Amino acid sequence: MLSSAAFLSFRPTPTRGGARRSAAAAGATITMRDRSKNRKPTQRGRYLSTEAIQVVQSLKRVALRGAPAASAAVEPKLRRLLKADLVAVFRELAAQGEALLALQVFEEIWKEHWYRPRLLWYVDLVTVLASKGLRSEVEKACSYLKREQLEPDTEGFNLLLKALLDAGFTQLAMDCFRLMKLWDSDPDRVTYRTLIRGLESLGKMILSADLRLEAESEYGSLDFLDEVDIDKACISRAF
Repeated sequence: MLSSAAFLSFRPTPTRGGARRSAAAAGATITMRDRSKNRKPTQRGRYLSTEAIQVVQSLKRVALRGAPAASAAVEPKLRRLLKADLVAVFRELAAQGEALLALQVFEEIWKEHWYRPRLLWYVDLVTVLASKGLRSEVEKACSYLKREQLEPDTEGFNLLLKALLDAGFTQLAMDCFRLMKLWDSDPDRVTYRTLIRGLESLGKMILSADLRLEAESEYGSLDFLDEVDIDKACISRAF
């Protein structure tokens, strides 16, 4: 048998490849990755809790029955939701195309003491209402918007203008363009491109010509009108 000293002194001779791996391992620093960085950001307030999912399902069942009395019975459930859950219910309904339900929930949010206006909420609401051709409801949503006082948000207004023009709401789009300027959301190239292209597609050539003059005065050239639009996903925003 080998003595203890002989055993401790015995080392297997490393191969050339093994030596290189050992040297690389010796020089490498092992760090633990922060697993939280792998998580996707919350998608615009649409992660639903169990309670929020139940309310979405309840609202949809009531809508199928078409019973106003039943709808009133769901309202207490809405009021019991936490702020984040209530906003998530609204955005989920809008994403599912439940236009009238989304409007109902938005109006509940609008009454809450913690309510602070967010332009992207209006973008969600107007987009789903306009997509269903609900003209009076779109006008109602825009009437709410006109009462607000928002922080400058050019990107948000660009999305709103596009939603209105895509659905043919010319006058409301121009009203929102004026609001945009009133609230110091400076129109950019995307704004003018959206308006000019949208108005021309709707046959509103006089309005489009006026905006062309305005854009040319601002930028000196209209070359940017021929640029290809690249859709960008909206980043998550705080409630």
